[in-house]
Amino acid sequence: MQGRKQADLARSVGISPSYLNLIEHNRRRIGGKLITDIAHELGVEPAALTEGAEAALLDGLREVLADTEKTDEALSQLEEFVGRFPVWARLLVETRRRASDLEHSVEVLSDRMAHDPFLSTSLHEVISTVTAIRSTATILAETRDIDPQWRDRFHRNMAEESARLAESAEALVRYLDEASSVEFEASTPQEELDGWLRESGYHVAEMERALPPEPERLVAHQPRLRSAAARSLAVRYLRRYRRDAEHMPLAAFLEAALQTGFDPAALSARFGVDLGAVFRRLAVLPAGKVGGQIGLAICDGSGTLTFRKSVEGFQLPRFSAACPLWPLYKALARPMAPVRRRVEMGGRSLHRYLTYAICQPSQPAGFDGPQVLEAAMLILPEGLSELGASEPLLGIGTSCRICPRAGCAARREPSIMAEAF
Repeated sequence: MQGRKQADLARSVGISPSYLNLIEHNRRRIGGKLITDIAHELGVEPAALTEGAEAALLDGLREVLADTEKTDEALSQLEEFVGRFPVWARLLVETRRRASDLEHSVEVLSDRMAHDPFLSTSLHEVISTVTAIRSTATILAETRDIDPQWRDRFHRNMAEESARLAESAEALVRYLDEASSVEFEASTPQEELDGWLRESGYHVAEMERALPPEPERLVAHQPRLRSAAARSLAVRYLRRYRRDAEHMPLAAFLEAALQTGFDPAALSARFGVDLGAVFRRLAVLPAGKVGGQIGLAICDGSGTLTFRKSVEGFQLPRFSAACPLWPLYKALARPMAPVRRRVEMGGRSLHRYLTYAICQPSQPAGFDGPQVLEAAMLILPEGLSELGASEPLLGIGTSCRICPRAGCAARREPSIMAEAF
């Protein structure tokens, strides 16, 4: 009614035009400061832009319909359904959300059960103890003329091994109880770092200051970083974070990212940095300013993930090997050759993303030392950027063990998500 362009309004409130477009089409929720800022820019009351509780229900039901093949047929009936059966609508949305949470729990726990080093060590200890007890019991049962002193020694050994077995089993049960939640206690330095970064949203405001604190001081009293190894990893991460922030100041970089539609190549040229640095900087931008989460996966030359920032629908495995079809590994096989692919993550709900990947070599030990490779993959949810929208889709998964895609040429092992399961 005011004749304003969507892009102009989005820029004035500090979000991307694509995010505002998602809000206008009821594909993103809105509230708090953002709705107040938009109302102020338009010169209206915030109440004039809100739709009440029904808007959240409609959003949830659209997600439910996205999992079916009858989206177009049912979309026209959504508002009538919510109006006539609000309780059933709420139940459907909650059921869908619960199913998604359970699927994510299965993915995480399967990953952990199959590859967790602590779990493997604990099970080995239990089996070893049971074997020792069985051997002692067999000797006592089959040997009739054992010397009393040896019999007492065998009995004492059985008692000690039984006590050790009970302690190991109790510790294992406690560990599995903790692991029954997706947010389980960190057991490795890398997990401690991951947990700390998740809590901060991967954006470390202290490192954005003109005079930031020393990384050692910043991590010294972080409760999440309990081990010296985790604090060492955090210091290394913050030093790199600070270098990126110095080359790409937050305000200028955020404005440029919104203007270019999050084009890494354009941002690399504008700020005179490599693509890997641009990927890392984009991944730590505040989600509220860009209209959604931006994911990032980094691996070393062996393909092992060394940094994980997941986004909704695109979970990054902790222990098991990731999907070999990821553009990340295509880039790893071709150092310095940039890759851009639209991908579709397999699952009950199909999520689409625009991904960028690059592999960059370095010589940290000098020209005569070994070459070290690091590959990075930026993950932009569909709708966040209009770039590459016409490119063909590549079907991928999280890892073979939990990927439901049948007939995949790159599959390493059967999936526990098969229909029979």
